[in-house]
Amino acid sequence: MTDQTAPVSMTNTARARGPRLLWGAALGVAVICALPMLAVALAAFSGGSDTVAHLWQTQLPRYIGNTVALVVLVAIGTFAIGAGAAWLVTMTRFPGVRVFEIALVLPLAFPAYVLAYAYTDLLDHPGLVQTTLRAVMGWGPRDYWFPEIRSLGGAALMLVLVLYPYVYLLARAAFIQQSGSAFTAARALGKSPLRAFWSVSLPMARPAVAAGVLLAVMETIADFGTVAYFSVQTFSTGIYTSWFSMGDRVAAAQLALGLLAFALLLAVLERQQRGRAQYFEGSRGGRAPSVVFLRGWHSAFAVVLCSLPVLLGAVLPVVLLFNMGLGSEQNLLSTRYMRFIQNSLTLAGVAAIVTLTAAVTLGYLRRVSDGRIARGAVYVGRLGYAVPGGVIAVGLLVPFAAFDNALDAWMRATFDISTGLLFTGSIWLLVFAYMVRFLAAALGAYEGGQASVHANMDAASRSLGQGPFGTLWRVHLPILTPSLLTALLIVFVDVLKELPATLIMRPFNFDTLAVQAYRLASDERLDGAAVPSLVIVAMGLLPVILICRQVGRGAR
Repeated sequence: MTDQTAPVSMTNTARARGPRLLWGAALGVAVICALPMLAVALAAFSGGSDTVAHLWQTQLPRYIGNTVALVVLVAIGTFAIGAGAAWLVTMTRFPGVRVFEIALVLPLAFPAYVLAYAYTDLLDHPGLVQTTLRAVMGWGPRDYWFPEIRSLGGAALMLVLVLYPYVYLLARAAFIQQSGSAFTAARALGKSPLRAFWSVSLPMARPAVAAGVLLAVMETIADFGTVAYFSVQTFSTGIYTSWFSMGDRVAAAQLALGLLAFALLLAVLERQQRGRAQYFEGSRGGRAPSVVFLRGWHSAFAVVLCSLPVLLGAVLPVVLLFNMGLGSEQNLLSTRYMRFIQNSLTLAGVAAIVTLTAAVTLGYLRRVSDGRIARGAVYVGRLGYAVPGGVIAVGLLVPFAAFDNALDAWMRATFDISTGLLFTGSIWLLVFAYMVRFLAAALGAYEGGQASVHANMDAASRSLGQGPFGTLWRVHLPILTPSLLTALLIVFVDVLKELPATLIMRPFNFDTLAVQAYRLASDERLDGAAVPSLVIVAMGLLPVILICRQVGRGAR
């Protein structure tokens, strides 16, 4: 009897310890994700209203106006290109449609600030286009008008070109899921394909399209590199200016709180739209969507419409950056650039592993304990995708800087020892910022794969004596390997492209490729900025290729 009961007792102890460790780790992740938002709110309210009053009289109206205008322009642009291209490649047939349905995803690999550098070199006053116009027409510098690329409209164009794939991917999936009966009925009633799309297909796909537009808008308010380079004053640039140029942390926190409130509002809207989208999945059982075969100028027009986003958002920027890089004095193989690459890879690698571990912790807790606390922890973990990097940076620096200063003062008074800054300016605090920012992407990939692990597998594992961690290690992780690798790669490349949090929080003398590109572009050395930009784009193509492969499978 003793020999039989001892193992059972040990197993029960291990099972009890497993959930406790899982709960502790998951709640720790949730606290870290919530800390930036709480810290920003406390820091903003602790500074009084004088700073806000001063900002309102000076810069705040401009920040609000530019941010809202940018959001509206990007929303309209991404909707028009993303939804239109998705309908063309899904519901019509024209030459090259199979190529376009994959190629339209490629601009997702480009950071918007990289496109800003490339198009400034092409379209600015000393650029190729204006130089050629002056040479051919014999114009002087003031004899003609040319649209200014470094403007709010130019920033909106750059963001539209790299963010429309969010709308395209979601809209295309919605169009594929639609039954063809409604579209066929509209055509039978005499409506043209375009009018049938506008009155039938688009309203049915509205939740998915709206979710894609909201994702693009949230990325827009989080952008810093593009608007900073184009000198467009938004909330993101205001946070950075207040923190570094003016040294006013209260003003930075109050601006961050305003941006956070806007971002969370968009997150709530996106969640509601995602919930409504579930009601349109039932149409899969109907007839497959009927396609329209385009002929003549209609076919040529479709080819042009699908070619332009790919040409302007991927092909032309690569050509421009490569040409700019050839004329620069930047040596990619130099010791200095090797250090930039090493720093970027170190940050991205560590952050990807930490973020994936946090995603698995939260996702698995939700599976083994579907209570309110578990759901709340997962919800808090998802909020980071709606919080701009500048807000997260301010929200983490404020409490950890206060802790470092308090600890240093106490150690000096008690032991006459200076501890310095243990957390502020460290690589680990920056990694935590990345984790908060990109945890939602890793969670999405993990939960998507977890849906394929049937609950019967968990029951069978428990019947064989495995605890929660044993089930996770021996059953879940082997099955989820493809999803985990995808999540790891997505976070890895997102960290490579991330700029505002890196600029604010990076350790001293620890620059990355993104920081080097931003610094060279700020000094108007665009040829030099092209070199690190090309490396970032090359690395960003990896997850996009995976997405393209998935898109290709979905089309078959």
